[in-house]
Amino acid sequence: MAVASLSICFSARPNLLLCNFSRPRINFAMTAMSEDPIRQWILTEGKATQITKIGSVGGGCINLASHYQTDVGSFFVKTNRSIGPAMFEGEALGLEAMYETSTIRVPKPHKVGALPTGGSYIIMEFIDFGGSRGYQAELGKKLAEMHKAGKSSKGFGFEVDNTIGSTPQINTWSSDWIEFYGDKRLGYQLTLARDQYGDSAIYEKGHTLIQNMASLFENVVIEPCLLHGDLWSGNIAYDKNSEPVILDPACYYGHNEAEFGMSWCAGFGESFYNAYFKVMPKQPGFEKRRDLYLLYHYLNHYNLFGSGYRSSAMSIIDDYLRMLKA
Repeated sequence: MAVASLSICFSARPNLLLCNFSRPRINFAMTAMSEDPIRQWILTEGKATQITKIGSVGGGCINLASHYQTDVGSFFVKTNRSIGPAMFEGEALGLEAMYETSTIRVPKPHKVGALPTGGSYIIMEFIDFGGSRGYQAELGKKLAEMHKAGKSSKGFGFEVDNTIGSTPQINTWSSDWIEFYGDKRLGYQLTLARDQYGDSAIYEKGHTLIQNMASLFENVVIEPCLLHGDLWSGNIAYDKNSEPVILDPACYYGHNEAEFGMSWCAGFGESFYNAYFKVMPKQPGFEKRRDLYLLYHYLNHYNLFGSGYRSSAMSIIDDYLRMLKA
């Protein structure tokens, strides 16, 4: 406010004085923009001329989320002050892959980069939520359509490693799903549990399960499908038209049934599964494999949040060892 009043005061004086006063203001604005890559992108490639409001958005436990309102629309921005761009690059590649299937709605990613003071950011499409969460059949149908459309000729894995929560998720390509799931999913989490907690019991029993789980996949055709990878209720929303939206992915190409691994925290009902299986038919032995896919996420929660999740993971392992007589 003081700067504005001074410029008006000087405007009646010679032009030279006005120019000398104005130049630092322009330089200050350019410096501020270059020090804030989020603002810089929005006001250049984002085609905005003015940011009218910035507000915080709740819900996340790993990143800070903000809603940037501008004269050309809104942008959704996530920042993390302690993690480099690799995490958000993985998220952006996943969002882009899902977006390109033209099936279920996801926020389109725009830009990922490093923050000058450390950390990283991602800018994406802002979607206004608020529709009813009761349209589970539409969610099931759209999710199945994404699985059907999102195929990979490279096998099981993804273009980059990414994260499940804040845990690294290894996505090295493999032609064998059972090997991939045993090594890159269950095996990786079991190793973390042993190294972090000294839990040799769950490590050894878990590896016995991995060595004996192939029989659960008899007579099953497994094709690499594009998976969201972390589909729980917090990553599912509905837009103003009640269209389902999925966000915050941990994408990779895998067995479609693995998508239901977070169903214990997603609230999928009968209408969801009925609609899903109309598009992607249920395969033999689906019920026997369900807990195998829950196990990955229970192990991840054990590694992220502590011993409260250990008993659930160990119970699943023990049940399978009895079933398989291993």
